[in-house]
This record gives sequence, C-alpha cells and structure tokens, in this order.
Amino acid sequence: MDIVLSALTARLYGGLAVAGWRAHRLESAPSMLSSVPPVPAQAASPSPGAMRAGRALLFVALAVHGLLLHMTIFPRDAMVFGFAFALSAMFWLGACIYWIESFFFPLDGLGLLVLPFACVASLLPLAFGGVHVLPYAAAPLFKAHFIIANIAYGLFAIAALHAVLMLFAERRLHMLRGALERNGGWLAGWLDALPPLLTLEKLLFRLIGAGFVLLTLTLVSGVLFSEQLLGRPLTFDHKTVFAVLSWLMFGALLAARQLSGWRGRAALRWVLASFVALLLAYVGSRFVFEVLLHRPVV
Repeated sequence: MDIVLSALTARLYGGLAVAGWRAHRLESAPSMLSSVPPVPAQAASPSPGAMRAGRALLFVALAVHGLLLHMTIFPRDAMVFGFAFALSAMFWLGACIYWIESFFFPLDGLGLLVLPFACVASLLPLAFGGVHVLPYAAAPLFKAHFIIANIAYGLFAIAALHAVLMLFAERRLHMLRGALERNGGWLAGWLDALPPLLTLEKLLFRLIGAGFVLLTLTLVSGVLFSEQLLGRPLTFDHKTVFAVLSWLMFGALLAARQLSGWRGRAALRWVLASFVALLLAYVGSRFVFEVLLHRPVV
C-alpha cells in the first residue's frame, strides 16, 4: 500500500512539474528563435480552466501525500521517523503553502521549484527506511512538538524557495534584457511570470515571521518535552545547537528588517544560510547518523 501511494504521489507531482515546465518553454520558444520581443506574461498566462484543473490535481496529490505520511509515520501508537520522512513532510507542507498562495498570487514560477522537490521527497522514505521507532509518540506533548516543528520547517522551506526565486529575479533586473534572452529565453519567460519583487518580498517576510513564531514554540516545547517525558533537561547536542543558531539567525533577520528595512541580495542570502542551519539541525544530523554511521537516533 505504501509503495502504491508513493508512486501515485510522485506521479502526480512529477506530471504537474513536467506540464508546467513544458508550458513555460513553449511560451518562451518564440523569443529564443527570433528577435521579436516575448509576449508579456499576462497575455501568455494559462486559461482559468487550466489553472483550476492544475490546482485540483495538486490538491489530490497533497491529499494522497498527506495520507501516505500519516500511515508511515504514525503506525498504531508508535512513531516511525527519519531524515527521509522529515524531508517528505517538509516539502508536503511547502507544497500545501504554495497551493494556498496560488489562489491569491500568480506563483507558477514557484511551483516549478516546489513540485520537483516534493516529487523526489515523497519517494525518499522508500529508499531510506532505516528509522527509529519512538515509544513515547502517543504523548500529546510530543505530538504537539512534532506538528509545530514540521509546520515551521515547511514555512521556512517555502521561504527559502521564495528567496531563490527573488535572487534570480533580482539578477535579471541587473542584466541587459537582450543578453538574457539570447542566453536563455525560457528563463526570461519564467521570471517574467512571477509577481513583482515587492510582492515576493512581502510574502517572504510573512512566511519567515510565521515560521519564526512556530520555531520559537518548537524550542520551548522541546525543553518541556525533554523534561517531562525523558526526565532530563535539554542537552546542547549538534541538533540543539543548529536549531538555536537558526532561530538566532532568523530572529536577527527579522529585527534588521524591522529596524533598518534590510533587503536585497544580502538579506536573501541570509535567509538561505539560516535555512541551511535549520536543515543541519535535524535533517542533516539524522542523515549522518542513519545513512553514514548506521546508528539510530531519537
């Protein structure tokens, strides 16, 4: 059953990603073959019917992926987890956030990044199934900690992809239009389909603000969980150090944004660096222990 759901999830994500990339390449093909200026993004946008069909298929993919995660992570009263499951849950939540955003903003370009990642992540648990079963998974405090942490991860994952898009779009603004079109018309068309940079920036910091609140709750609930269920205070191992480091980095970014209006490439690179620290806090440490060292870890 797990294999069937994984294959169906990957097929839906992959099909939507391929269809999206083909559409953008077809839209940009005329500008690659001639000197005629490309059609504006608004004129080449998909029809309302195609957009509704795409959202409906993505909703089905999210529903199947969510069912798959629930069945594989929470068997009976236990919990099975690992770095592959963490990545799968992260990009499922990221795809959920993208699906919600797509009702309010034209974010087809973001979908071209989110969907391939979600496709690959949905298959990872099949290849890396050597995970640790947590005996205290039925505890309400741990479930709350787990859910909050994964929502925070999903918000920061989609924020990191927003930052990547904004770096590409900002680079495009600083290059000669003709040179970019000669070297990669499909890329120019992809970036032209994005909302304005100010809109993307507003969305980015909304995601980071919400993620920072949830990451704060994750750290607080982690301390309470460690004290009440494990009988020991929170230890400063590699996971905790990187989690606190990412919390400080995101906090510093929000503070600088609030106090001095920090923006631009430096701020976007700071977002990506903070997300990498967050990945190392849990996904990276579990990958090292489970795959490289073959040691189970809580």
